Amino acid sequence: MKSPRNKTIDLTAEEGAEYLARCVRADTPVTPAQAANRVILGDTFRVMPNLPRAFADLMIADPPYNLDKDFSGRKFTKMTDEEYLVYTEAWLSQALPLLKPEASVYVCCDWRSSMIVGPVLEKHLRVRNRITWQREKGRGAAGNWKNGMEDIWFATNSSRYIFNLDAVKIRRKVVAPYRAGGKPKDWEQTKEGNFRITCPSNFWDDISVPYWSMAENTAHPTQKPEKLVAKLILASSNPGGMVFDPFLGSGTTAVTAKKLGRCFCGVEINERCCVWAQKRLEMAETDKAIQGYADGVFWERNSAPRRQA
Repeated sequence: MKSPRNKTIDLTAEEGAEYLARCVRADTPVTPAQAANRVILGDTFRVMPNLPRAFADLMIADPPYNLDKDFSGRKFTKMTDEEYLVYTEAWLSQALPLLKPEASVYVCCDWRSSMIVGPVLEKHLRVRNRITWQREKGRGAAGNWKNGMEDIWFATNSSRYIFNLDAVKIRRKVVAPYRAGGKPKDWEQTKEGNFRITCPSNFWDDISVPYWSMAENTAHPTQKPEKLVAKLILASSNPGGMVFDPFLGSGTTAVTAKKLGRCFCGVEINERCCVWAQKRLEMAETDKAIQGYADGVFWERNSAPRRQA
């Protein structure tokens, strides 16, 4: 029995049959209208050839890291570095024709697979940056440093791309407020405290990994936080734009895109994960909140007023 406060979504495919029925398949070519706002059930390597050419403004990809991992009954087996390079080339080569000329791409990875993913992206796209974000969860190791970081490579299809800087500025607490003429300089005084709006860097230490009492949490072993994906979507797409995810998992990209007024298309092979994604999309109909993001501002971890968290 779960605690009443445990909000984790962990329905089986059988329990979530009504949600699974909302998914579609793409066994034959589909139009942009048919792909819009859809969770597609299937193998991304078989689905992507049937998706519309040049339809996506933004791609967020979270492929399996090169680790042995059980994804709710579907196992990914660790490969050699050479095999993982071939795997990365294979899915990326199918995804590239789906992108608009001005599209942006974000690819998630751990530190080891990052060394493979980065050079592959460099061959096909214009790599702009490597974001590193801090996971406050993680297991220690007796003979190594605890792995508390993950990477996200940022690349673009061309020299023309969207980057909405003002949409992703972060609200930071001011520890030593400086005044000029007795007035705050580059910060604001509020009843919640003193804050400064700053430009985001490529190191993110304000992300909370979903846990059992959060509405967004699912039983997926590598679920990405909505706040993390919200930064990518707000920075690199405009309202109404199409966000594509070839490895949708528990649906974070689709759900966050919906909450932020974008269209989405996601492909997921695991039926149980599709159920979770559809359940979360249903919840997003009435709850647009994103933990850690309020009133158009990204707050530092544990700093947002309770009424806005």
